[in-house]
Amino acid sequence: MRFRHWVVLLSFLAMVVGPTAYVGFYLFTYAADQYVSRVGFAVRNEESSSAFEFLGNLSSISGSSSSDTDILYEFIQTQEMVVSVNESYDLREIYSKPEEDWYFRLEPDASIEDLVAFWGEMVLLNYDPGTGLIEVEVRAFDPQDAQNIAQRIFDRSNAMINELSAVARSDLTRYAQEELDQAVERLKEARQALTIFRNRTQIVDPSADIQGQMGLLNSLQAQLADTLIEQDLLAGTTRDSDPRVQAAQRRAEVIQARIEAERRKMGMVGGDEQEVFADLVGQFESLQVGLEFAEEAYLAALSAYDSAVAEARRQSRYLAAYLRPTLAETPEYPQRWILLTIFCTILVGTWTILILIYYSVRDRR
Repeated sequence: MRFRHWVVLLSFLAMVVGPTAYVGFYLFTYAADQYVSRVGFAVRNEESSSAFEFLGNLSSISGSSSSDTDILYEFIQTQEMVVSVNESYDLREIYSKPEEDWYFRLEPDASIEDLVAFWGEMVLLNYDPGTGLIEVEVRAFDPQDAQNIAQRIFDRSNAMINELSAVARSDLTRYAQEELDQAVERLKEARQALTIFRNRTQIVDPSADIQGQMGLLNSLQAQLADTLIEQDLLAGTTRDSDPRVQAAQRRAEVIQARIEAERRKMGMVGGDEQEVFADLVGQFESLQVGLEFAEEAYLAALSAYDSAVAEARRQSRYLAAYLRPTLAETPEYPQRWILLTIFCTILVGTWTILILIYYSVRDRR
């Protein structure tokens, strides 16, 4: 062997054999066992039939809510979840237990940012968007700690879904309540306007009054016709100075004046500064239409509100666990042989590339 062969051999020992031996010794001597607790769940949305189902053609469905599941998937990885779990179980103490394992453990004085980063390594999520199922894998150096953390994640996730459900119910009923309040206010204004009109005019129903006025006019016209006939009969049989003729003329003039007054009152002729009856009828009809519209709007808003309240009560989001937090008996991590093989393969590949580069440069000279 020449000198360069010895250099290559020594480089192999220094770059591959030595580090691999050290890593293997560390993995099998100092690396602490890690136990896994798994929990699996899905967001469910159960609905039951309602007495107000006919109002909105509502149907009973049962399934998973992908949007809620997406929110929950991201929430488990946030700092808020880490802080919530840390309030129940001291994560810094749990993950800094193996003092001799400096590589896989967490520093006892780690900041919240370091804790969140370490959380991403120890809590792994598997999410299937098609089925909406989430499986959480929690690692810890003690099997009971892993199960406790998994249970806390499930409990906090369930509380998160309840908060989302409460917000949805609040929004659903609040909008319906606002519409109902507006309809009630509109109905009050319409009724108040109609009451003011009746107090001002002293007329309850102009339609009934106008019928009475028309009956009075018809009666007056009939009396006028009888009087004119009587006057014609007297004119043919008596003199003009006859008191009966004068009385008939006076009666006809009085009836005619009354007819004209009643017609002016009803708006059939103009020339009076007072408010004519036809205008009153128009105002009353306008107010009546406004009142009917307000009543219909109120009934629609009330039905919508009742439907919204019933819908909010019968909707139920909850977290359905298909896999309760497990308690491990055998450590699954670290996967020592796999890690050692990967590490050795990387070193061998790096060493081979460097040797090839060396011989390539040497051949060029």
